[in-house]
Amino acid sequence: MDRVLIMIEHQEIREQLLNRREELNQRLNQITQDVRHSDGPLPSDFSEQAVEREGEEVMDALGRVGRQELARINRTLVRIDAGEYGVCAACGAPIPEARLKVLPYSEYCVSCAEKQDLDG
Repeated sequence: MDRVLIMIEHQEIREQLLNRREELNQRLNQITQDVRHSDGPLPSDFSEQAVEREGEEVMDALGRVGRQELARINRTLVRIDAGEYGVCAACGAPIPEARLKVLPYSEYCVSCAEKQDLDG
């Protein structure tokens, strides 16, 4: 299929991914600011510091998950722009549209994903 037709065919998914990427970038910027204590220094009380550090760990974990999703979105956008989206990266078979709607980052058909325990 022509690359332009593939891009048009997946334009809705592309727009959703671009919107999600923007949301993630905003969230990651906020997480970075929160972790860096841009609002002020740590409290002087040890128990308050412990609670603050626990919050930082949670924010770090959220940031890590967000960065992983952001990387998946960017890889998917590259595949769309290259006309490779919707084609299994392992076997070259088409990835069903229903799978792409549920798992838009999918680079593999169901069979290849199950064999390699991918896309999870």
